[in-house]
Amino acid sequence: MIALLRKFLLFLAIFHAYTGYMLAVSSVELIEKSKEYDQQTVSYFGEVVGEVMIRKDYAWINVYDGSGAIGIWSPAGLVKNIMFGGSYKYRGDRIVVTGVLNRACRQHGGDLDIHAQEISIIKRGHEIYRPFNRSRFKLAIVLSGISLILLGLNLYLKKKRRIPTE
Repeated sequence: MIALLRKFLLFLAIFHAYTGYMLAVSSVELIEKSKEYDQQTVSYFGEVVGEVMIRKDYAWINVYDGSGAIGIWSPAGLVKNIMFGGSYKYRGDRIVVTGVLNRACRQHGGDLDIHAQEISIIKRGHEIYRPFNRSRFKLAIVLSGISLILLGLNLYLKKKRRIPTE
């Protein structure tokens, strides 16, 4: 994944040199230099995590770049092609968002966010295959058995210690 990200950032650098379009900035840079980037158009690259949250004509998405996540406020039409949000079960779509950074967005309670003007899907997400782990299952059965034995032993010893009240 890191190699892919490096190749993409190299592509953006070459693309920027020839076309004049801006480079993608990291979440760390956006947060640390939020005063400088406030109300500026930025490009941000990362994986969509969680669900796309539709709010009437707009939508929220969270985009994680490997260091941090930034909330993206977008017209609903820009996110309609996003199919996968990253989770335990899925790798999220990787996207580039171009929009205006708000250091303390008045519209959204003072949070840092990006109001998207353009969203491009770079790579589709997919389901993550996780094979059944037999050794963990066996370990869970053994530990459950030990727990039941210890619980039974504890109850037996408590019952045996009771003093008759006659």
